[in-house]
Amino acid sequence: MNSADTPVPPADVTIDGTGLLCVTLLLRLRKEIDDREPGTVVHIITTDPAAPLDLPAWCHMTGHHYLGPIPDPDLDVHALRLTAQPMSTRPDAPWHRR
Repeated sequence: MNSADTPVPPADVTIDGTGLLCVTLLLRLRKEIDDREPGTVVHIITTDPAAPLDLPAWCHMTGHHYLGPIPDPDLDVHALRLTAQPMSTRPDAPWHRR
């Protein structure tokens, strides 16, 4: 996770997950990052209260690097950095490895 002393890098891509439950958010996230280069920084806007737990867990499972929440008074935003060789998950079930 991100420490308070380490600023989160700016987004290379932002995904708006407003109104999405985490499973749907993860499906959209996976689709959006599928062809992105390793090292890409992704900011994800969320409204699901489970996102602060689910996003770090999903990153741990897949190998992407969870960078932490981004301070924003109006939005719940989280950041991650894409890894070069993520673990693949099922197309219909982002919580299950292939």
